[in-house]
Amino acid sequence: MTARGGGPDRIHASTVAIGEAGVLIRGASGAGKSVLALGLIATAQQAGGFARLVGDDRISLAVCGGRLLARPVSPLEGLIERRGLGLTPEPYLPSVVVRLIVDIAGTEPARMPEPEDLVERLAGIDLPRLTVPGQAGDERLVLAALRLFLDGD
Repeated sequence: MTARGGGPDRIHASTVAIGEAGVLIRGASGAGKSVLALGLIATAQQAGGFARLVGDDRISLAVCGGRLLARPVSPLEGLIERRGLGLTPEPYLPSVVVRLIVDIAGTEPARMPEPEDLVERLAGIDLPRLTVPGQAGDERLVLAALRLFLDGD
């Protein structure tokens, strides 16, 4: 990724805002990025928190003020894929500061990851990183990681 005050880069990912924190969800096509995004939104809202979609499937990333911003890519703004229904409308935010990267592995991740596996440099910015297997319950792990990683700020 080369965005440093220049044009935005686009990546294959989904992003949600949990409170003020952006969660960038990456994974292979069909891995469950949209399912995890919807699960995060529902779980956070059920707990009384704020949560919104930012973008699904393709995300525009740009560095601004030393932070990584994620934005939806037109014409997918306000749309998310629901398996069996196709693209459906969903309330969304126009941008969010990315605070956590989540990779859907498709396999069981390490139980005790090495410290270097918990951080990734993206566009020159070090961000906490979590790997999940892509199964039911991942949203609770992501929300716990978000609380854990953001407590250090």
